Amino acid sequence: MTTADDVRRIALALPGAMEKLSWGMPTFRLEAGGRIFASLDDDDRVMGVKCPKEDREELITAEPEKFFLRAGHDDNYAWIRVRLAALEDEDELSAILRDAWRQAAPRTLLDAHPELAATPGE
Repeated sequence: MTTADDVRRIALALPGAMEKLSWGMPTFRLEAGGRIFASLDDDDRVMGVKCPKEDREELITAEPEKFFLRAGHDDNYAWIRVRLAALEDEDELSAILRDAWRQAAPRTLLDAHPELAATPGE
């Protein structure tokens, strides 16, 4: 089972990532520009990640035990919630965090880290 400690370790290993408390919860953002790519909910059992709005319904329909929206909060944002206990392993967690990081990263950071480009299956 993946944990909040796994989220923190993997998120902070991504280039330019830092942790900052916002709204009383840990957020993971890029030092350059401060764009948030992930956060932990206050119970440490759920994380939020950047996710294109057009992809959310498909993810939730395919795996509702894993992905969901917080009604009234995530509706208008490119964001989705992930139940950590439902993730298969750290590889899946890492893939989700890398994808969220790519969405927040400026082009210069993406170009400097081609090893983090999307791979098939992500």
